[in-house]
Formats: sequence, structure tokens, C-alpha cells
Amino acid sequence: MDRLNGSARLMIVSDLDFTMVDHHDPENFALLRFNALWEAYYRHNSLLVFSTGRSPTIYGELRKQRPLLTPDITIMSVGTEITYGEAMIPDDSWKQYLDHKWDRGIVTEETAKFPELTLQSETEQRPHKVSFYVEKTKASEVMQALSKNLEKRGLDVKIIYSNGVALDILPQGAGKGQALAYLLEKLKAEGRGPVKVLVCGDSGNDAELFTVPEVYGVMVSNAHEELLEWYAENARGNPQIMHATGRCAAGIIQAFGNFSLGPHVSPRDVRDSEERNQRILNPGHEVVNFYLFYERWRRGEVENSELYMQNLRTLFNSSANYVHPSGIDQPIHQVIDTLAKLYGDKRETDFWVWVDCVSFAEISRDSWLVRFNKWEISGNELLCCLTKGLMNSKVDAPHELTWMYLHQTWLDGSVPDNDKTWCI
Repeated sequence: MDRLNGSARLMIVSDLDFTMVDHHDPENFALLRFNALWEAYYRHNSLLVFSTGRSPTIYGELRKQRPLLTPDITIMSVGTEITYGEAMIPDDSWKQYLDHKWDRGIVTEETAKFPELTLQSETEQRPHKVSFYVEKTKASEVMQALSKNLEKRGLDVKIIYSNGVALDILPQGAGKGQALAYLLEKLKAEGRGPVKVLVCGDSGNDAELFTVPEVYGVMVSNAHEELLEWYAENARGNPQIMHATGRCAAGIIQAFGNFSLGPHVSPRDVRDSEERNQRILNPGHEVVNFYLFYERWRRGEVENSELYMQNLRTLFNSSANYVHPSGIDQPIHQVIDTLAKLYGDKRETDFWVWVDCVSFAEISRDSWLVRFNKWEISGNELLCCLTKGLMNSKVDAPHELTWMYLHQTWLDGSVPDNDKTWCI
């Protein structure tokens, strides 16, 4: 959160599984559409929050499997853990708050009396969360009886059933909604409350998010029955909550437009050459569009045209240099010449490119320092470079930007066996 000096223009708070991430979409196309939209138009002045039932362990596994952006805040374990930034620094005040009328040992004792409950894996058992599987037909009866037993033992707990199978027992003060309310109060106290908040979900453990006052909410088209039932009973007719027609991340993008939250056309959805060549004085937009063209060129999805190469060369100053992650320094136009020969070389490969954590700062009049992570997946190989660049506005066209310098270094653990295959 500290990267923003003031209030966020938008805070988006999204569940992951089957909300941001569509596990039925092997190419992650909707997620990549969202990534491009967020990094081009929102990252520099907004906050991205992931709110997931996953523990830190399996959240980390998901990040290795899917092209997820780096969130500013991560709420995990059904709202019982809050961490900040890429380093995932824990919020100790939240932990202390959840200790009130909570005793994990007593919860374990009482749940052992219910043979209907099957304990989830050890990674899903957290200091303020005990998790089980239970058949849908038995869930209601078990929840009622268990709640009474724990209350008799002096505990104040919350029992959440989601996805028709998962039962989580948490402190009463926990949950995705309470965690979000806590964050908003914290930001407000610092004078940095977001201007608008959009919450996104698909299952029962997301329902609390929609109860936080004044938020906009989107239930993706593939939302589970328990969330739709909650909506029918509690929020039907609320103009700030919608049931999208798009699945997962596509439904989130739809909500951007429905609630007029800002740009809602992903750069990945722009195919017309004239639209694609329109320039916006926004370094984030420039980064996203360059690497989107780079991906499409190597996948052979754009016309193999010298005109495209000429347009690409105009993006770079004639004296611009590029430092390859191997350390080789060369004129960037040599790199463009190499790229021209790579047209369609990834046509038969699972090849995708995305950028993450795009940030920029005006370091002098009409000059910007840009930083971002550039990710590339080719087949089974996933690579990432930490990237720094310098951009200037053009003297003869001040509404356009030109690259002056680009420097890349390998992210730890991302060095390939042959780094000469990396282009830019």
C-alpha cells in the first residue's frame, strides 16, 4: 500500500479460484486480458487485493501455475491472514484481534465428535482456521450442532460452508468481509481510503465481501448456488451488485464497464491496426502494448509486414541501448532486427507474455523511469526478467513516447539453460 502517496482510485478485491482464475481455461486467456487491462490503466494509482480461501502454501502453488499479477495485499485462509506487498509482510494487529474468544484446541476437540467431518490437508489448517470436508446433505445439521457445542465451550466462532463441500471454522471476527472492512478502516484512518471498491466472488465464502458498505460487487457468471441463493435473499435489487454474464476474469472486466469504474477494454481485445497504433501518453500503456505486439509477432498472429517493423522501430530512439539479462549491451535496433527474423517462431508453442508490477515516475520534464517484471512462458519453460527502462516524450510529437534505454536482469531462479534464446 505504501507505493501510493494518497487514496487509491480503485481497490479491487477478488477471490482467486473460479473468480480471477478459470481452471477450465488452460490458456488463461481471460486472466491475461485482465492482466493487460490492470497494468496498462490501473496499477499506477489503484490497489489489487486477492482474497482467497487458500492457505499461503497452496496460494504460492497457484502463483507458479497461473499468470497471476502480484497483489498489493493478500487476504488468505478465508480472511484469517493478511499480508502486504510482494514480500507478504504479515499484519500482526489482525492476528491479535482474531485471538478474542478463540481456542484452536477446543475447536479440534469438538469437531472430533463429528464423524461426518473429514479433515482437510495439513497445509489448510491455520492458527485461526480449522478446515474440513463434509457432504452437502449433512452440512446444515452438522453446522448447527457444532455451533451450539462451541458456544457452550465459551468460543465465539463463525462456520462457513462453500463450494458444496468445504467447511471452515474461524473466529467470529474473521472472514473475507471482516478482513476487508478492517483494511478499509485502516486506510481511512491513514487518510488513504480508496475512492471506489469492487469486490468479486463466486462462492459462499465470498458472500461477506458483498456486505461491506458502499462497495460495488460482481458475482461472476459461474457463481456457485450458495452465493446466488445468498444474493436472492439479501441483495436482489441492489444496483451496486451484479451477476455478470462473463466467466471469471471476463466477468470482472465486465463489471468495470457496468459500474463506470474506468477503462474496461483490455489491450488484448484491440485487434484493429489503426486502434492498435493509437498512442496514449502513459508509460504503463506503452509497456503493455509493446509486449503484446511482441507476443503476437512471435505467435504469428499479426501480419508479417515491414510496415509493422518500421512502426516498431519508431518506438525506440535511434541511439537507444538494450542490456540483455546475460549482460550484453547492444544498440536496441539490432534487437529489433533479430526480432524481425523471429516472426511466427512460437506459432506451434504454448507461448504467452505478460508484464507485472509496472511502475513509472517522471524524473525530469518529459522523461520517465519505468520498472516492471516481464514474464514469458514458452512450452513448459517459465521465465521472468526484472526490467528497467527510460522513456522520453518525442520532441516532434510530445503526445508520444520513445524508449531511450532498456535493462533486464534475471529474476532469482529464472535463469534458463540457454539465455541466448531470450530476445527482449
